[in-house]
Amino acid sequence: VPNLQGPHYVSPAPNGGFVVSEECGDVKVFTSSCKLLCSLSSKYGHRFGNPAGVCVDRDGSILVADEQRRTVHLFPEHGAPICLVSAGLRRPAGVACSSFGHLFVADAGENCIKVFKYCVRAP
Repeated sequence: VPNLQGPHYVSPAPNGGFVVSEECGDVKVFTSSCKLLCSLSSKYGHRFGNPAGVCVDRDGSILVADEQRRTVHLFPEHGAPICLVSAGLRRPAGVACSSFGHLFVADAGENCIKVFKYCVRAP
């Protein structure tokens, strides 16, 4: 996949595609045939500081750790982004989520893994 601006982290998506964070830029979603599906900043009007770790949960929502803003946001397929973690992170780098609704955040600023429980309900 060419023409990325400093690819940082990558995660598979349930549809066979994948998600890539770009250093100091954006998060892009690709199809299984490596075609750009969307840019999260364009689709949601969201401004990232320094997007880092990305993962996709069982509902197909994309979770993104932002090192500069010290947050983790969830981007659902439909609807507005949801800030899942806005405090207590020094430098969130990697993220992973379990099928039980646990969010794991590698906090490089504190040299630890932080575990959060989240549940997003459809309106």
